[in-house]
Amino acid sequence: MSAAAKLKPTSEDLLAEILGSLDDDQAQDVVQIDLRGKSEMADYMVVATGRSTRQVVSISDKLTERLKQDHGVQSKVEGKDGGDWVLIDAGDVIVHVFRPEVREFYQLEKMWLSPEQAAARS
Repeated sequence: MSAAAKLKPTSEDLLAEILGSLDDDQAQDVVQIDLRGKSEMADYMVVATGRSTRQVVSISDKLTERLKQDHGVQSKVEGKDGGDWVLIDAGDVIVHVFRPEVREFYQLEKMWLSPEQAAARS
């Protein structure tokens, strides 16, 4: 673990790492939602899509490994066994990785985006 990893990363540092990891692993339709002032659970939520169950699991595995290795963040992971929707709780940033059909069904980000942001995504 590097000296930088011993310091607790800011939520912005975590967000940048997460967005970079999702981009590296070709996650699609990545949306970041600022939760500051809206929720106590986290500062940011990120919603992304993987093309298949295998890619959803791979994106999630690589992300949690990078966060652990680069920042010392032990993420809590839910749903990896099914591979339809994986939730990664990295503390200040919550990440949801969906298969396309599951994401469309739940439309999770629409609950958190402003009406203007949600309309722009439609």
